Amino acid sequence: MSRPNALDAQFPDPDPDDPEGYGAREAPYGKQLGGEELTVRLYMLPPGQALCPYHYEYVEEWLIVMTGEVQVRTPTGTQPAHAGDLLRFPKGPDGAHKVINQSDEPARIVMFSSNATPAVAVYPDSDKVGVWTDNGQDEFMFRRPDAKVAYFDGELEAPTG
Repeated sequence: MSRPNALDAQFPDPDPDDPEGYGAREAPYGKQLGGEELTVRLYMLPPGQALCPYHYEYVEEWLIVMTGEVQVRTPTGTQPAHAGDLLRFPKGPDGAHKVINQSDEPARIVMFSSNATPAVAVYPDSDKVGVWTDNGQDEFMFRRPDAKVAYFDGELEAPTG
């Protein structure tokens, strides 16, 4: 049985498509054990880098700081989280969060969440919504004002019978 170790993990180079300030690196971690219902992701955050834009999902997420210190922005403000700290982000707007490494040393964190699809994330700062499915053709990122259509908009005429 494979037994990945968060402290010995090797991280790939940053994704060249990620914008400046979002240089988190993800190591294969939970996938190594074949997890199906829970997503377990190990990240290394270099100094000055953030994991993701400020967002919330409709499933709870958990964060464990393995090494270093990060700043965690939530609806109640920004607070430090240190090695060994465990944080829970509830589903919905109250669980909005952004993880940033503002220290001089790299930090390692583990994020846990549901692996259920479809998954939805809301990005309040940019007013976007992302939808992820098992089918790449049905994955979307859009701004909320552009998505306000009536339920039956574009549907065929009512059935007759």
